[in-house]
Amino acid sequence: MKRFPAFDPPEYVSWQADPALVLAYRKTIEDDPARASLVARLSKDKKRELYAGLVRTRLHDVMLKRWVRTGVISKAWLGTGEEATTVGPVHALERGEDVVAPMIRNAGACVEMGMPIADALRAYLGTDDSPSRGRDLHLGDLGHGVLQPISHVGDVVPVIAGIALAFKVRGEPRVALTWIGDGSTKTATAHEGTNFAAVQKVPAIFIVQNNQVALGTRLDQHQLSGSFKEWAASYGIWGLTCDGNNVLDAWAATRLAAERCRAGQGPALLVAETFRMGGHATHDEREARETFPAKSFAEWGKRDPIGLYEEYLKEEGWSGQELEEVEAAVAAEVERAAEVAVASREQMPKGESAVTGVYADGG
Repeated sequence: MKRFPAFDPPEYVSWQADPALVLAYRKTIEDDPARASLVARLSKDKKRELYAGLVRTRLHDVMLKRWVRTGVISKAWLGTGEEATTVGPVHALERGEDVVAPMIRNAGACVEMGMPIADALRAYLGTDDSPSRGRDLHLGDLGHGVLQPISHVGDVVPVIAGIALAFKVRGEPRVALTWIGDGSTKTATAHEGTNFAAVQKVPAIFIVQNNQVALGTRLDQHQLSGSFKEWAASYGIWGLTCDGNNVLDAWAATRLAAERCRAGQGPALLVAETFRMGGHATHDEREARETFPAKSFAEWGKRDPIGLYEEYLKEEGWSGQELEEVEAAVAAEVERAAEVAVASREQMPKGESAVTGVYADGG
């Protein structure tokens, strides 16, 4: 994939594949028979969709960062380096049936669930034709199966548990999924929602997106064990750990979890190990670099989820031209969406609209 020196983390700009990590990428899948069986049945079209999803999510963030640098917006919350933790799970679900509740760093989930990229970008511009009519940059559309999140990370856990309970009561073979940051595992709502889901045996999937830092607090400063491997067992539910930088591993783990949910076997908790290759938002990049030693960024930089998946596909027989064609198509799609979104700035919300659509009227 093309790298952008002005916008990509420095570790990605001159990225070169590490042979040991390329080998480990494949071995991670092959060492688990259940996941290996699922991945072996993936069609070329599905693998292409996963690649396009990774590129689309990265370029969405690159566009936002470009807007910040050029003064279009003041700051943005990015998922750079964590794309596989978002794209893999979403593609393991049934679009049009299942429901997801992304955190702001999982904005790629909105687009992969079918929302227009232009809408994802409009949300940052606060235009009248954005999904929230300019009220909030948090993105969602239940028509596409996306529950709009709030900034209180973890608070959607009980909501997702409730949605999953509705699926169970109605006898619908549907799944509700949300991501939980490593920091939000310490919130009361996340605990209560997970425990409720466990006790009620609802078809919910909770993904602990362990990117090693909560805002500016390192994992070792808020999690004594430094690991979430026993987290699922502490609630008495089924769980798996996956490589959050390996889109195939994240996809397969979620697929297994979804199959169990649809079979009435209760919720699942997945732990996706990944790393945030930047600040909490674009305004604190320097602080983020001071939170971890440079070695951490260097090591996780070698595990770029897009670069490693490209190497996997090449081993599968994909040509460089095939990958470039997918990238070119996605890049054109994002550029067009950005043009449409920026043009929407001519349609800003009228002042009086601030008092409408605030509460449900029951009508």
